[in-house]
Amino acid sequence: MSHAISTKPPSGMRDFLAPDVVRRRHVLSIVQRVYESFGFVPLETPTIENLGTLLGKYGPEGDQLLYRVLHRREKLQRALAAGTVTELDLADEGLRYDLTVPLARVVANYRDLPTFYKRYQIQPVWRADRPAKGRFREFYQCDVDVTGSRSIVADAEVCGAVAQVLRELGFADFRLLCNHRELLRALVAEAGIAPESEALALVVLDKLDKVGADGVRKELAEKGVAADRTDALLAILAATRAPDALAVRARGDGPGAEGARDLLSLFAACAGGPAAAHLTFDPTLARGLGYYTGPIFEISCAGLAGSLGGGGRYDNLIGMFGKQQIPAVGFSLGLERMLLVMEERGMFPSLGIGPEVLLCRMSDVEAAAAIRVATQLRAQGLRVEVFAEAAKLGAQLAYASRIGAPFAAILGTSEVADGSVTLKDLTTGEQGKVAVGDVAARVR
Repeated sequence: MSHAISTKPPSGMRDFLAPDVVRRRHVLSIVQRVYESFGFVPLETPTIENLGTLLGKYGPEGDQLLYRVLHRREKLQRALAAGTVTELDLADEGLRYDLTVPLARVVANYRDLPTFYKRYQIQPVWRADRPAKGRFREFYQCDVDVTGSRSIVADAEVCGAVAQVLRELGFADFRLLCNHRELLRALVAEAGIAPESEALALVVLDKLDKVGADGVRKELAEKGVAADRTDALLAILAATRAPDALAVRARGDGPGAEGARDLLSLFAACAGGPAAAHLTFDPTLARGLGYYTGPIFEISCAGLAGSLGGGGRYDNLIGMFGKQQIPAVGFSLGLERMLLVMEERGMFPSLGIGPEVLLCRMSDVEAAAAIRVATQLRAQGLRVEVFAEAAKLGAQLAYASRIGAPFAAILGTSEVADGSVTLKDLTTGEQGKVAVGDVAARVR
């Protein structure tokens, strides 16, 4: 008995029809233009990376979300049948999980890159996550990174580039949350949480805005952290939100003081740029990925659960691929999240999509004549579709309305003879003969 094949894409994956593609192109064109205006150059890396490149970079939860690629060659199939290896043993490659680890591999691999390498990368990534609203298993990231510099100017530049993108897209109410991994580690230690539980505590704390304080308490308890330690941590974090708390820590010499000074330097460096009005210190910001070492960032938008993007400094990641430690900092915007919010808020401008003119021909007009006129109209910069069938004019005009073409250009024998078309405005119903060379001016 045969079963109908589902026509839906896999869960967490999507098809993009014309309106979706046009909106995505609009956003990506602004992202690319702004990134390049800050001096970042493009990079693209393969969809598939060696599994050794990916494993151990994202923390235990991240490793579980990696898509692994299995090779089922004949020899390996025999090994499976004999029970000498498992399926996971056969996976030696995986789909790209983010764009930062591939960048670290590239910087370690190519010795002729600039000392201060400013790159942007706009490509899809994959995570074997549970799909939810605004969360997908395949999605685009828009990254900017600077490698080779420990200067806080590099941090300010990636924050500025991301802030400028959001401002040009029409976002006004976003906050650029900032924290520092060393400061946060000091706060975790002050709460009495053991060093071996620190990484787990940071992963759970990263979910605070989603699950709340009670959710954090519950999950840390499940991971073996005593309730009084969790309460102490939440109290310390709340106290650190006080207006002068960061400055007080920066004046000291205890754990986290250098991190506090870094944040104050970052705020000072951003003062003259587009990020200044949006910077907000948030001591609860954790960023769950394991490779961050310094300042960390996240974009918070009013009314949106989750963030529009995030990043931070990762000075030890590139050194995992070679002998030399190369400092780096980066920021990633999530395309899907931006599109979702922009659509919900009606932020998209009117975007040209589909033909502006449907070229209709009467049955006694040769196809070659219609193609020739369409070519002339396209040379004027118009988007033109030629109606393929020699149908009745009424059917052609009905089709023009159905696809949303604002104008129909009707071509009969008299129009062919005098180099014109009968141009019909499908909104007003007005029509008249127009020389082919003047159609674009009339349409526009």
